[in-house]
Order: sequence, then structure tokens, then C-alpha cells
Amino acid sequence: MLDFLLTTDALLALLTLTFLEIILGIDNIVFISIAANKLPEHQRNKATNIGLVLAMVQRIVLLFFVSFLVGLSTPFYKYTSSWLAIALSWQAIILFAGGLFLIYKSTKEIREKVETPSNDKENVKSRAIKSLQHAITQILIIDFIFSVDSILTAVGMTNGLHPNNNYTLILMIIAVIISIAVMISFANPIRKFIDRNPSMQILGLSFLILIGFMLITEAAHLSHTKIFEKSVGAIPKGYLYFAITFSLFVEFLNFKTKKKKHR
Repeated sequence: MLDFLLTTDALLALLTLTFLEIILGIDNIVFISIAANKLPEHQRNKATNIGLVLAMVQRIVLLFFVSFLVGLSTPFYKYTSSWLAIALSWQAIILFAGGLFLIYKSTKEIREKVETPSNDKENVKSRAIKSLQHAITQILIIDFIFSVDSILTAVGMTNGLHPNNNYTLILMIIAVIISIAVMISFANPIRKFIDRNPSMQILGLSFLILIGFMLITEAAHLSHTKIFEKSVGAIPKGYLYFAITFSLFVEFLNFKTKKKKHR
């Protein structure tokens, strides 16, 4: 076992998987930050850390049910008409529901922030999530949606790496543990930065809307959906993350400019 983990192929796979989990986990951190910041001050760090640790446990449990997750991609219902063709699978339904949830939650949060006056503290206080369990439940739901996609991607990357599937399973578990440890170390500073900068909150929520739309199109793509004989294609994740990175860079420049003017 140790001999396999120390091979060049295994180390490269571990590095790639860890990097992948961290990149995909950025979406999680943004959602966790927004959910945790609605809690009372003394519960925010706790919600962030507990949410990430439970997310790690959830992903490890899901890894032990890889065959079940792979089976979720098998279509169980097909429909064809003159203008629509679709092959439904549970994976597509989970991604579609997750995309709708993200869009609904993000637009609701944006509406609250736009409509609530900044000096109306009582109104803001009344809309805060007062239950730690409520916040953690939301975090776990959204992490489950992201986990299905990331775990299936990880399985595809490690397929054929070793004849013994238990070895590749352990490799994926190690990657999940390392990535969550990295995210825990950065999650609370990111959460505090988002809380201090309202423009970053709106930008983060806008990212979640984009990701929700991406999940819906990916669900349609996995269902081999055709509308008027035109296939629905998945949005390449690289394009989306480039747009997010570029937007963050522009916002960072704007933040530095404002800071200089203030001085």
C-alpha cells in the first residue's frame, strides 16, 4: 500500500485531486461564508469549521458508495417528442435541483441586501439565521450537490491507476482530507473579508448564480437533452472560473483604489 502511495503516478494523482477539490471547494467557501455571516457573531467561526468538517465526512462517506454514485448517471426515464428529447438520470436531477436552489438562495440574498437599508439594524437582525443547525444543514445540502460532481470527476481521474480499487479509494480520501484542511485554514479569513466588504458579498452571490446556471446546463447535458434537435452543451468550468477570477481581480483593484483615496 505504502509503495503505491509513494509512486510518481500516485503522488501526481494526489496533487491533482487535492488541487481539484480546493478549486471546486471555492464555491463551497463562498456559500459557507454567506450562510455563516447571517448567524450571531459568536457562532460564525463554529458554523464555518463544523460545516467544513461535516462536509469532509460526507464526502468520505460518499466515496465508499462510488458504485452507487456512478449508477446515478444511468438514465431511468426517456422522453422523446417532436421538439424535445431527454434521458433523465438521478445525477442530472440532483444537479438541476442544486442549480435551482443556488439561484433561488442567491437572488433572495441579493434582494434582501438591496432592499434592506444599511442603517436598519433591527431588520437585518430579524433576517439573520439564528439557528446554527439551520446554517449547517444548508451547508451540507449544497456540499452534497457539489460532492456528486467532484467525486465522479475524481473517480474518472483515478480510473485504472491501480488494479486494487481500495488503493485508489484511500488516495481519494487523503486528497479530500488535505483539501478540507486547507479550506478550513482559509475559510474564516475569507468569511470575515466578505462580511467587511458588502461589494464582495454581492459579487460572491453573483458567482453562485453563475454556478447555479452552470449546474442546470450540466444537468441538461448529462440528460442528453435536445430542444428542436439542438443538443444542450455543458458550460466548460474553465471559462466560468476564468470569469470569476477576472471579476475578483477587478474588484481587488477597485478595493485598492478606494483604500488609497481614503488615505
